[in-house]
Amino acid sequence: MGKCIIEVVTPTLKGVEKQNLKMDIINNTNSPSGDRGKIIYLINPISGTSKKDTVKKLIERESKAQDIEFEILPTNAKGNYDVLKEKIEKENITDVVMVGGDGTVNQVTQSLKNVKVNFGIIPFGSGNGLAFAAGIPKKPEAALAVVFSGKAKPVDAFYINNHYSCMLSGVGFDAQVAHNFAAKETRGLFTYTQQSLINFFKAQPYQFEILLDGFSFFTDAFAISIANSNQFGNNVTIAPQASLNDGLLDIVIVQKMNKAKLPFALLKQLRGNNKLQQLVEDITNKNIIYFQTSSLTIRNLKLAPLHIDGEPRETHDELKVEIVKSCFHLLQP
Repeated sequence: MGKCIIEVVTPTLKGVEKQNLKMDIINNTNSPSGDRGKIIYLINPISGTSKKDTVKKLIERESKAQDIEFEILPTNAKGNYDVLKEKIEKENITDVVMVGGDGTVNQVTQSLKNVKVNFGIIPFGSGNGLAFAAGIPKKPEAALAVVFSGKAKPVDAFYINNHYSCMLSGVGFDAQVAHNFAAKETRGLFTYTQQSLINFFKAQPYQFEILLDGFSFFTDAFAISIANSNQFGNNVTIAPQASLNDGLLDIVIVQKMNKAKLPFALLKQLRGNNKLQQLVEDITNKNIIYFQTSSLTIRNLKLAPLHIDGEPRETHDELKVEIVKSCFHLLQP
């Protein structure tokens, strides 16, 4: 498998050689160059909790004020943007701006990741994890200003089997919340919090085997999060060391523990106060394991549910995870 920096190990290792490999410096040589051409704005009509009429008028007014050629199109519910690929080539489109949440960002960047174009985000979802991790403001006016004046920087993505992810995915407790959340008619932070609390009292640990380069270990865990960005969304940080373009994934394993301790253990992780441990003899006492790697395999022994960037997906008994370095370019402050 690929390069990794492992900062936490376990007592059931098959091998104990420490991984600490220096990563290659990511450059921006593949970034689209030249003057800005036409901008395509893709608006998801159903993401988040607000109507899009106001932001549509904002886009029209400000783009005209900037004397920028643009077009506003709806997102495709099935994530099929083959027609847009042809349009980009024919009409000198240099930027595709997504008005929506992480699900919209996932679909659009997945479909257009091999097209020479910059991406922008105007956050309009329930969580907006990737946008906030990139420092893109929540207010549409400020986010649009980033589209006009920001710098396109490379962003990593990753695959879980054949599932593309550009933000945060996982198995277990949070995936079950995602499945239940998706079935609700009303979305938003309140509904997500409600489902989180309901599932907290029902949660039971799942059994996993984690395979890394040269060793593996077993764990009973409530959840495993695989993060490219540093948060779940709504500025709730789960992986404080995560970077969007370091060629590494941040793995957070919430191990089996007394449920009375679970909120406090998570709070430490969310605040970035969970000190990384390297001693094998200490790992059985740690509630949360946090390490970085470019690839791993998760054997999902009890078929824990799976989510990809907050969207529920069919789970599998084996999940192969692999980073894709500098997968696309995102306009950032």
